[in-house]
Amino acid sequence: MNGAQHILEAFHRHNIQTIFGYPGGCIMPLYDALVDDVRVEHVLCRHEQGCALAADGYARASGRLGVCIATSGPGATNLITGVANAHRDSIPMLVITGQVPSPLIGTDAFQETDVLGMTLGIVKHSYLVESADELPAILEEAIALAQSGRPGPVWIDIPKDVLLTEATTAPIPTPAQPQAACPDLTSALALLRAARKPLLYSGGGISLAHAEDSFRKFTECSKLPAVVTLKGIGNPGKYSTHNLGMLGMHGSRAANRAVDECDLLLVIGARLDDRATGKLDGFAPNARLIHIDADAAEINKLRSAELAIRGDLNAILGELTQALRETPLAIIDWQKQCQTWRTTGGFQTAVNEEPMAPITGPAFIRQLSRVAPDDTIIACDVGQHQMWVAQHYQFAHPRHHLTSGGLGTMGFGLPAAIGAQFADRQSTVLNVTGDGSFMMNAQELATIRRYNLPVKLIIMDNQCLGMVRQQQELFYNNRESQINLDDNPDFVAMARAFDIPALKIERTDQVRRGIETILAYNGPMLLHVAIAREENVWPIVKPGGSNKEMIDETRRSTADKKENIA
Repeated sequence: MNGAQHILEAFHRHNIQTIFGYPGGCIMPLYDALVDDVRVEHVLCRHEQGCALAADGYARASGRLGVCIATSGPGATNLITGVANAHRDSIPMLVITGQVPSPLIGTDAFQETDVLGMTLGIVKHSYLVESADELPAILEEAIALAQSGRPGPVWIDIPKDVLLTEATTAPIPTPAQPQAACPDLTSALALLRAARKPLLYSGGGISLAHAEDSFRKFTECSKLPAVVTLKGIGNPGKYSTHNLGMLGMHGSRAANRAVDECDLLLVIGARLDDRATGKLDGFAPNARLIHIDADAAEINKLRSAELAIRGDLNAILGELTQALRETPLAIIDWQKQCQTWRTTGGFQTAVNEEPMAPITGPAFIRQLSRVAPDDTIIACDVGQHQMWVAQHYQFAHPRHHLTSGGLGTMGFGLPAAIGAQFADRQSTVLNVTGDGSFMMNAQELATIRRYNLPVKLIIMDNQCLGMVRQQQELFYNNRESQINLDDNPDFVAMARAFDIPALKIERTDQVRRGIETILAYNGPMLLHVAIAREENVWPIVKPGGSNKEMIDETRRSTADKKENIA
């Protein structure tokens, strides 16, 4: 077998059945091998960035490895944003690109780019393959590395001549890693039992570790009041009575207040991101910190921990659950206080019941949450709609909430929804997007049409870059700059040009029927939702501020509006 055929054989060995790609000159030997191999489903996206983001969405929704391939030069550079997105959110991904033939590397040949140099900071590891004989071993190592420990993207750059050359070596399977013993939790349990106001803080590491069930058993047993990060939404389940919601810049007042007043913060699978913590010296000022994570690099990076525990989250959560089942925590007063905050300081929204009233973002998302099935997967883009979904949609599982957390990639949602639909053919998949984000990768409507994917698209259109406009209003003296999108196309006509049915709604009395219509339609459909330009996301913490200084619609002052933070 030549190098290209070895790649396909590696896919078969590891049960990789779906890949996302776009062909070109230097990757053409791999595409030639695909002609004779029907075991791998290749999804042709319409832009390489779409390929990477679709592979990302596939991995998030399924928990399996996402794979994307492209050619050299612009093919590789177009992948970079999608790969950076996966890296920041620790998504397992294998990236394969063609490279110019080995003798031409370093000569500025046609479509040559230094892929290793450009991607050094956005991958877990990268390879430039020098011979066909080393390719089988590299493939095995890369596939294992992308999924082990803290997951992430691994990039293999392969010269065209290597893809064409016969490899004489057989692949060496990567040995299975022995399961590590659970670390000693005596000190952690002592700190938990000594605390009067302990708080559970969980993030995306729960689903990355496939520890959702273990986490829920622990939360129900411990009865700890809990907050979640943006990527941790769904960890406690849809009906948890202990969850105070998302914390941080657009978090609930209940969650941020609990963090501010707790005396012990139990952090599991989270990295204390700045959008979650706000100003660090004002974050959980009274709390000791227990930090449990798979990645040692995250521990003590931003906040020193009283106790750091690195290990397998399933094993650790299981041991903690058993210990607390035998001796429950005595924190009833704290639990009652947090329940009071949950009732009075959760995400609230005023709803105008007048049939002709304009549609508001939070009310629309609440209605969507009530109507959509529990197994619905939502892929968001970035902006106000993303925060409304995080605040007001009730997710049954963290893998149902696909969002660009660390990088904040506009254009993520549509290709991620495509990847999620390939990962789960039976579930309802929605792309909730804004008018700005939708236009970033609108070409992927052609991918939906090509494969007749039943993805539902919801565009929340305020004819501007809403989140930028909101910050300009609040923190830049309302000096608007380059945020108008009032020349948007007719989105309904645009969808229909791709043979995708579409409809537009503008009034409150149209919301439920609009949602029910797209959910009931047997195929892809677009819902264009007109919302007011001036609508904001509440609450908000000004960038660089402390979470306890949250601003909401009723509390913002003239000083808040006029303060310039440039």
